[in-house]
Amino acid sequence: VQLQACGGGLVQAGGSLRPSCAASGRTFSRYVMGWFRQAPGKEREFVAAISWSGGSTYYSDSVKGRFTISRDNAKNTVTLQMNSLKPEDTAVYYCAASKSANLARGTTWYDYWGQGTLVTVSS
Repeated sequence: VQLQACGGGLVQAGGSLRPSCAASGRTFSRYVMGWFRQAPGKEREFVAAISWSGGSTYYSDSVKGRFTISRDNAKNTVTLQMNSLKPEDTAVYYCAASKSANLARGTTWYDYWGQGTLVTVSS
């Protein structure tokens, strides 16, 4: 599967962004989907994951209550609604697909990665 992320941008603290990720292929609904982010000089970190059906989600503590992950299997897309953004949310955001059934937070669980979209939050 190929992943293409878009929808990043520049926003002031407290604002919102809604990056999305489009996937190719007819087996999108068989993948757990995740979002990760990587700030300059830091390791890539887990943000959120969603199950095949969309019925289960999992968030990192740093974004819980502010971010919402969702998917549309008919359109092969996964979206990350980001509200109440903070400067520390500034990073390149990557979507990823996992063949595993687990809502995993480790990067090694994910088999396919998009190219990333930059989110910058100004103070």
